[in-house]
Amino acid sequence: MPAMTELEARFRRLSHIEGAEGVLSWDWAVNMPKGGATVRSAQMATLAEIGHDILTAADLPALFDDAAAELAATAPADQAAADRLGWQQANLAEMRRRHAHATALPADLVRRRAEAASTSEMIWREARAADDFARFAPALAEVLKLEREAAAAKGAALGLPPYEALLDAYDPGRRTADIDRIFARLETELPVIRDAALAAQAARRQPVRPQGPFPVAAQRALGIRLMTMAGFPFDHGRLDVSHHPFSGGVPDDLRITTRYDEADFAESAMAVLHETGHALYEHGLPRDWRDQPVGLARGMTIHESQSLLTEMQASRSRPFMTAFAAAAREAFGADADDPAYDADNLHALMVRVRPGFIRVNADEVTYPGHVMLRYGLERAMIAGDLAVDDLPGAWREGMARLVGVVPDTDRDGCLQDIHWPSGAFGYFPTYSLGAMAAAQLFQAARRALPALDDDLARGDFSGLLGWLRAHVHGQGCRWSADELIERATGAPLSADAFLSHLRRRYLGEGPA
Repeated sequence: MPAMTELEARFRRLSHIEGAEGVLSWDWAVNMPKGGATVRSAQMATLAEIGHDILTAADLPALFDDAAAELAATAPADQAAADRLGWQQANLAEMRRRHAHATALPADLVRRRAEAASTSEMIWREARAADDFARFAPALAEVLKLEREAAAAKGAALGLPPYEALLDAYDPGRRTADIDRIFARLETELPVIRDAALAAQAARRQPVRPQGPFPVAAQRALGIRLMTMAGFPFDHGRLDVSHHPFSGGVPDDLRITTRYDEADFAESAMAVLHETGHALYEHGLPRDWRDQPVGLARGMTIHESQSLLTEMQASRSRPFMTAFAAAAREAFGADADDPAYDADNLHALMVRVRPGFIRVNADEVTYPGHVMLRYGLERAMIAGDLAVDDLPGAWREGMARLVGVVPDTDRDGCLQDIHWPSGAFGYFPTYSLGAMAAAQLFQAARRALPALDDDLARGDFSGLLGWLRAHVHGQGCRWSADELIERATGAPLSADAFLSHLRRRYLGEGPA
């Protein structure tokens, strides 16, 4: 099949370019000196432009048509051949999807977006540290202007409203009607659960917080041990420090980061487990289809489901706290009978409902409020209904309504996330959609693995990881996100499993 072979070669080259971008981006956040920003911005913009050129080559539509004819003419000799044909057809569909997104944008706009995002991110780091939104606002305004330009161009090409065109790049096929339906239910039911959970925890004996300081070296050692329990392949990855925890690199070169607070080891530990979930998904993608579009992760809702399943569903469960408590005692030299390191006590701390300003530190019950806030604000900005200068005030109003608290500073408000500075509009909804998917997938894994709780109590994620490899990781982009979830769990994506999980864990309606 000469056309399909040619397409696979081109997309393999694109994969290598994008992989190099990923490692450069990790280095930007972890190692790069401040003075390297200008040249790094140019490097990354050039790589983005090369990738764009590959995706927009004039002969691609003809190659797509020829490859489709080749696949249609193929008669599989056996089931293995039929299965491979299915993967090839899905690969071609993903190639076409990526081409459609790329051809909507001129190369000059691709370069200007990359340069603006790189510049904006560096300014954001300094402005956040100084709590100086006015300093950051012009850079964000430039990013927003270019994102609106890109949204309009993509929307026209894809036949979608501008915001949905941006959303489609992160969660293919997802529409605002899907999100609005799920978020409307959360906005109705979460305040009831939150208030009941706060009342229930106030009536119980308050947990004891372990006393620091917790040296960074000891926290790192704990993080390494937790990653090992979860199945992280250290011959293919590493743990570093950055302003904002993230997972990057490529499937065989995994780069995750965290940040440390010597007064609180739990934040870093859970961030490590969260990012490990992302990395394990990448490492488990179908090896036979590496460097091809069908071998990539199936959008950010599924990606977030894997990090949240690892952190929230498994690692904050009562069974895992037995293994976690033992690891924490060893890391910080605590006595075996220290009540602060008792598994029940640590579990109570890990699942404490505490409305706060910072999204990445939010508990499961209030977290969706943070996401719904950002979803509403970014939709308004892309629509032109919210100006950058009005963002701080709109943020405070939304926090009061959706989370129940109001930040005193912009550092704890609209300056806290890296997403908008880096041009990632349309990403935020996937966090809470991922939480819905995580609860649904974990519920299905529990049904399939009767010994799962016992395994987690020993710090053994191997059974859970094997189930995820088969039902999620190894499926790549073979199916849409909704098809993947339904095939794995037997039901379409909904808020049912998530809300049931919250009621069990926080209101005592079943095992936590």
